[in-house]
Amino acid sequence: MTGPDFLGATRTFYDAVAADYAERFHDELAAKPLDRALLAAFAELVLSAGGGKVADLGCGPGRMTAHLRELGLSVYGVDLSPRMVELARRANPQLRFEEGSMTELGLPDGALAGIVSWYSIIHTPGDLLPEVFAEFHRMLVPGGHLLVAFQVGDESVYLARPLGHPVALDFHRQQPDRIAELLSEAGLSLEARLLREADGRGMETTPQAFLLARKS
Repeated sequence: MTGPDFLGATRTFYDAVAADYAERFHDELAAKPLDRALLAAFAELVLSAGGGKVADLGCGPGRMTAHLRELGLSVYGVDLSPRMVELARRANPQLRFEEGSMTELGLPDGALAGIVSWYSIIHTPGDLLPEVFAEFHRMLVPGGHLLVAFQVGDESVYLARPLGHPVALDFHRQQPDRIAELLSEAGLSLEARLLREADGRGMETTPQAFLLARKS
């Protein structure tokens, strides 16, 4: 699935599962100290560089956006799914959430001090990732930071009927070295990487990768 097809499929999938997803994962970070540490480091780096607007791309029901705001960032969320955006706004009325694709935000060059892509590249076909990372680079201010999270692996997983809903979607796993190479080709310098083993709880069955990069 390529081009606009994967966008439509992703939107339909998350519209269908949004309410159950929000309920099931609303406090997921509470049990993941390493994830929280990476997010705190990202926030500190953005703030120490002077702060500025941060975008949580693929924000889902807004739990990550709210956490980043608690860390002191001026952050807003973007998601393909209208239903996810609706839930995010309801749960966090003090924050801004928008519908949209992370490659078509219509922002000017250098508009963002930071970007968080927390498992939002996992539905993007691999041949389109260079385009995604080039857009991240364009939107970041010089010195801006990017934090990317994704599942580690060599194959895609086709998930059908999640939580009993009649939808299905491809989940693309990636190798950290490959993503680091693509970030470098896009002009983003890798500053840190973390590979965390699967915690064995919930739906997490594979290692998780976190890459922190900077626009030089």
